[in-house]
Amino acid sequence: MASGCKRGCRALVFIVVLLALAVAAVGVWGWQHYQAFQSQPLPGLKPDQVAQVRQGDSFRGVLAHLRAQGITTGADIEWQLLARRLDAAGKLKVGEYALEPGVTTPRSLLQAMRAGRTIQYRFTIVEGWNIRQLRAALNAATPLRHETTQLDDAALMARLGYPGQHPEGRFLPETYLYARGDSDLEVLKRAHEAMDKTLAALWATRAPELPLDSPEQALVLASIVEKETGIAEERARIAGVFVRRLRLGMKLQTDPTVIYGIGSRYDGNIRRSDLTTDTPYNTYTRTGLTPTPIAMPGRAALDAALHPADGDALYFVALGDGSGRHVFSATLDQHNTAVRQYLDRLRRPPLPEDAAPAPGDVQAAPAQDARARQP
Repeated sequence: MASGCKRGCRALVFIVVLLALAVAAVGVWGWQHYQAFQSQPLPGLKPDQVAQVRQGDSFRGVLAHLRAQGITTGADIEWQLLARRLDAAGKLKVGEYALEPGVTTPRSLLQAMRAGRTIQYRFTIVEGWNIRQLRAALNAATPLRHETTQLDDAALMARLGYPGQHPEGRFLPETYLYARGDSDLEVLKRAHEAMDKTLAALWATRAPELPLDSPEQALVLASIVEKETGIAEERARIAGVFVRRLRLGMKLQTDPTVIYGIGSRYDGNIRRSDLTTDTPYNTYTRTGLTPTPIAMPGRAALDAALHPADGDALYFVALGDGSGRHVFSATLDQHNTAVRQYLDRLRRPPLPEDAAPAPGDVQAAPAQDARARQP
């Protein structure tokens, strides 16, 4: 009886040991399989393939989306275990994520989703754009979520938190990154904040005794400088011309302001009647700065407006050699000589009395042709 019990006990122990070894072997195999699952690149990915986390998605929903894209790697339990180990379950950020063939692993994908390393798109505000151009480009940008399309300018500024502020010039030309699901309003908020911060910093270091009473006036002047030249080394010189004219009480006589005042009626030509028709933006008929900026000035134009170059020039005219450069003059006689040389270079006859040069001809030079108006 006792010997039979001993044999039975030994058999039971043997079975228990075998089961333990089997469980251990399965555990080792499972762990090795899990390690391989989380660290091996996902097979079958296509170039430009993306994974997406939508607003309100659960982890099961994200996993179902991956399965729908043909990602069959790993059992659901392995994905869920990995998500818990990475503290990613319930914390995945909304957006699109790149699936790179031969690179993306389950671990790297969930880490990217946890950290919000989404695919970034670019929207660039171009220096010199006006608000109409900016809004048209923004409305065409994809895959932005559009919230501003139906808003007029006043409603737009109110939504941004600046009721009553004119939108012109208020958005810093720069490239802004955004992800799918971001709104156009969010992009504009960042651009507005960037302009405010840049303008405040430059205003704090402005040159002494500028004839500018506020950062807003500096923004106006910078927008005019922006429209006058694309030549980097000329910006401060042109700003200097305008600053000296403001100090002397001279009219700025700059074509870009006239063009802005014409608005959508502008057809590419400025006529003499345009220069004599009074509008709030006609710096041939009015002294001082325009009531608002006329474009979005970049950092360089802002810096030039607040740190203008010294000198005695009060006039400038296009050189006319295709370089976009200008000739600067201290007197009207010198300026008229430069204008004649410009016209001779172009081999064009004097302008008729009922026409004025287009911006690409004599580019917004104060007192700009041989019959220039005495300031």
